[in-house]
Amino acid sequence: MKKRVTGIGGIFFKSENPKATREWYNKHLGIQCPDEYGGMFEWQKTSKPEETAYTIWSPFEEKTEYFQPSKKDFMFNYRVENLVELLKVLKEEGVEIVGEMQEFEYGKFGWILDPEGNKVELWEPIEGPFSEMYKGKSTSE
Repeated sequence: MKKRVTGIGGIFFKSENPKATREWYNKHLGIQCPDEYGGMFEWQKTSKPEETAYTIWSPFEEKTEYFQPSKKDFMFNYRVENLVELLKVLKEEGVEIVGEMQEFEYGKFGWILDPEGNKVELWEPIEGPFSEMYKGKSTSE
């Protein structure tokens, strides 16, 4: 099995007022939020410097069900290689898988619970489509 986690894909947290939170972070810390999904930090991979990659920062509505079954107010998204294989290995290791893997034009997503009940999102990104969606809209530019 190749590497498991290759980086942080995103930091997600609940907010009483996501719009106001995005505006505050933009004004005071310079985190640009081009849409309701939050901000993007652009970076280059050490192993493939020609590829642009992103880490997402996103406040969610306080009543979101996206973090369930976790009762926590946050969720981490980790970038991974070969999500299908990783989920298989994690299941064999006794890790609780949450829901079914989902696939989009910008990557595959799967979810697990850690020992404390925190929902963890695993993302196998497809950089090209994601880069096209957010070109010129990241905080890093």
